[in-house]
Amino acid sequence: MSSFHKSENPEVIKIQPTVYQDKRGFFMETYQKDLFSNAGISEDFVQDNHSSSAKNILRGLHYQVTHPQGKLVRVVIGEIFDVAVDLRERSPYFGRWVGVYLSAETKEQLWIPPGFAHGFFVLSDRADVVYKATDYYDPAGERTIRWDDPDLDIKWPIANGEQPIVSEKDAAGTLFKEAEVFE
Repeated sequence: MSSFHKSENPEVIKIQPTVYQDKRGFFMETYQKDLFSNAGISEDFVQDNHSSSAKNILRGLHYQVTHPQGKLVRVVIGEIFDVAVDLRERSPYFGRWVGVYLSAETKEQLWIPPGFAHGFFVLSDRADVVYKATDYYDPAGERTIRWDDPDLDIKWPIANGEQPIVSEKDAAGTLFKEAEVFE
């Protein structure tokens, strides 16, 4: 049975699935509605996404002001540092971030509720990230906050002197203090 562990923000939950492993390989359940509902994750998932990235790629911080997405994130190849930023103004954790390491080796997952910005930094030569989303992708509602926003002060595990590889869209992200947030 999977175990569920609350982070510094109790709504962001790290999940350790039970893994059955032998000389043939392994088996694990990555999602079971009843088990997740009992742990406080009762949203329905409507879309699955798969992202593949090279080392030092940084994606994010992304969110949607329309159709906010909750995400159940896991890594199937490699390792990442995954970040969730609470954008809900009424939350006691507003503007605070949670960062966790996720890897194919540990098989842990991260639940990020709707109302959070999400991003990750690739630590391995390659990382494939898959995640379930609670709402559909809406390009018109997508927003980006700068990954290096000084007010958020995210402690990305980037080697001294190196610059992460970011897309033009991510490099042009909004500062947190100017970002659209959730009430």
